[in-house]
Amino acid sequence: MAPSDFARANVPEIVDQLTTDESIQLIAGVGFWKTHAVERLGIPAIKVSDGPNGIRGNHFVMGTPAKCLPSATALGATFDPKLIYEVGLKLLAPEAKLRAASVILAPTCNIQRSPLGGRSFESFSEDPYLSGMIAASYVNGVQVGGIGTTIKHFVGNDKEEDRNAYDSIISERALREVYLMPFMLAQKYANPWSIMTAYNRVNGTHVSENPEILQKILREEWKYEGMVFGVYSVDLSIKAGLDLEMPGTNKWRSLDLVNRSIQSRKLTHRVIKQRAHKVLELVQKCANGAPEVLDGDGEERTLESDADKDLMRRVAAQSIVLLKNETGLLPLRPQNLKKIAVVGPNAKAIVLSGGGSAALKASYFVSPYQGIVDALAANPDVEVTYSEGARAFLTSPSLDYELFTEDGKHGWTGSWHPHLDDDSMTPLDEPVKVDHLDETRIFISTSAPSALTRRWTLKLRGQLRPRDKDTPFEFGLISAGRAKLYVDGELLIDNWTRQRRGDAFFGSGSEEERGVFNLKAGVKHNIYVEFCNVRAPADGDEDETVMDSNPGIRLGGSELVGSDELLAEAVALAKEADAVIAVVGLNGDWETEGNDRTTLALPGRTDELVEKLVAANAKTVVVTEAGSSILMPWADKVSSIVHSWYLGNATGSAIADVLFGQQNPSGKLSLTFPNAEEHVPSFGHFHSENGKVRYAEDLYVGYKHYQHRKIKPLFAFGHGLSYTTFRFSDLKLSNQSVSADQFNLAVSLRIENTGSIAGSEIAQLYITLPTTSALTHPPLQLKGFAKVNLEPGAGQVVEIQLDKYAVSYWDDRFSTWAVEKGEYLIRAGPASDQLPLSASFVIDKGFEWRGI
Repeated sequence: MAPSDFARANVPEIVDQLTTDESIQLIAGVGFWKTHAVERLGIPAIKVSDGPNGIRGNHFVMGTPAKCLPSATALGATFDPKLIYEVGLKLLAPEAKLRAASVILAPTCNIQRSPLGGRSFESFSEDPYLSGMIAASYVNGVQVGGIGTTIKHFVGNDKEEDRNAYDSIISERALREVYLMPFMLAQKYANPWSIMTAYNRVNGTHVSENPEILQKILREEWKYEGMVFGVYSVDLSIKAGLDLEMPGTNKWRSLDLVNRSIQSRKLTHRVIKQRAHKVLELVQKCANGAPEVLDGDGEERTLESDADKDLMRRVAAQSIVLLKNETGLLPLRPQNLKKIAVVGPNAKAIVLSGGGSAALKASYFVSPYQGIVDALAANPDVEVTYSEGARAFLTSPSLDYELFTEDGKHGWTGSWHPHLDDDSMTPLDEPVKVDHLDETRIFISTSAPSALTRRWTLKLRGQLRPRDKDTPFEFGLISAGRAKLYVDGELLIDNWTRQRRGDAFFGSGSEEERGVFNLKAGVKHNIYVEFCNVRAPADGDEDETVMDSNPGIRLGGSELVGSDELLAEAVALAKEADAVIAVVGLNGDWETEGNDRTTLALPGRTDELVEKLVAANAKTVVVTEAGSSILMPWADKVSSIVHSWYLGNATGSAIADVLFGQQNPSGKLSLTFPNAEEHVPSFGHFHSENGKVRYAEDLYVGYKHYQHRKIKPLFAFGHGLSYTTFRFSDLKLSNQSVSADQFNLAVSLRIENTGSIAGSEIAQLYITLPTTSALTHPPLQLKGFAKVNLEPGAGQVVEIQLDKYAVSYWDDRFSTWAVEKGEYLIRAGPASDQLPLSASFVIDKGFEWRGI
């Protein structure tokens, strides 16, 4: 019997045949990535895989090379549901099949309360309507491709620190109108196969054991029929409607605990089988959607076609936002340039995405510097110079391309050693396995060889690439476990005897310990790291915990160079150049799962670098890389600014396409860029205080706050320029209809390309609820958008349909959606702060509605 035969199984009959133990096993995962199989009844296991911007596969360490797509904030910036559907169907679904995965743990559609949130880059927008419509397209594309999606993190998971325990205190209106809305829209328009609950509490109860959210709202109101999974507790989560516990490591739903809960009448056999039934329904969807995955050999593969690369480059380029171009410096024209200086800490760095679950091993990567060089290949007379300019890393840069094995391969050799017994700290000389590892950030997780004892040792050996001159070199060592670094036999860093606890490796790692070694010109220095999966004692934490599911080791390093020297070198190059391209920003160390940012400022002396470059050369273009908002204290001094988010594999190619005019930029900001951190709506109440996070900004999230308070942001939500110009005109309303529980209105407007080149523009439509209302409402709410592509001189009428969602608010007195009678204002234009067109309509009789 083939696993895919389960597509034709009678699920209710199979549920009746399950034993109690089989039912319990079905409602908890096996390891990180699989559900339980019951061979006796022909029930196959299904495999899930991260993640938000690509399909990593089973392993954090030495994973299968994969396509890394732009961050969710970048996808949101396209304002293009059709393009995101294409990404889901043509890139994500096939990638999942290549990883032998039937379900992907994506998309994330939480709201960006604050750009300080460590995983803000994983969510589409600060606006619930944009988030929900992009999420629906993502889900539809993937699921039409036969692969299940898992929309997450349901709900109120909008920061990282204390994420397993903090309590999101959210008013009923804000919960409904802002935080639940993206999930509600995704359910209405796409019906995701599964939902992952948030880690935190909402209004006092962990979401995974919150019947108000999981049963009343999700199941009863929204009529959701898919599967819900998450973590925490035994009987409470099962009774609340959490179908599957994932991951299945150190699990709550063990046979012993669940059986004891049944025996003590905390649970019944009936509710266990109800949860198992939902799991089997998902298994059956997977068997129908992509039977080849279940019947395959389970091997993970990499496959990339030219069409794949073209689409990745296209979606990356279309997400880029042109923030400023006051003097028309962009697009750069190579025929008018003899020398271009490419400067900045991100110019050559490998910056693919934010960190955590989004991270993966990219099948290829084009840096901004390389993309620029490639774009100029047809103009060999243009000289390209480079300087790092300033250091901006949080942890020492990876040594992936600095270390070599004795036979010349990138990376180093790792030998895995069991100990004398499970409790011994003495490793055996003979390894159970020897691996070639081509990465120096090694999150081992559960990927260690099965033959090891509970305590084990990994020995890593490599040679550092020779330098052309003597130079001091600073190494950095982090471990989730304990580790020692030797260079040429000399102990350089001891992270073994005692440690300082840090945030790396999902909160299990140490702080980075650093040491300096003087490298000799032309010498291949020997690098040796010994690692053990038992944490060293630390001040205030003397426990020597065994890292059973999250051991890791990270070795980084860089040549020691004075910051003044770096700045001076960059400025000198800028003075000699006809144009300067400064590439600055953040990376996956600064924006990552597990911890939040502490500032919106760029790291190190980055701001000073930009100021000095502009002073040295007015023809400076600044390209910023960040998954969410950053401060730009130099913005008024720079004529051209391009925001590129995190763009994945095709980063440099897409940036070059925009800089040199191969792609006319059309992206729009999916979140507001403030002038100061104090202007952010959640400022002062973003952090967990005694376990409470108070959503005190209430309905006024993102641009709604700036509009309400009349605070001018640096760059407004929806802002984005083009190399051509557009005119908006002829706003018209037609076919209005109101019934007992429905509303419909057709809105049309004309967009004309008034410039000299082809380009794309996005019409944004905002609603203002009646000012006669007894309630306070945000002054503007995005309720429709549409993208058009226009040749020079061409125009097109854009039509946008509004429904009851556009005119509704949540009435917390009666727990219902309500539409008031009165006059509603529509405003339309290219950005939330540029709305030249307006019109009004009247609803004579209000109504209420429930459900979706």
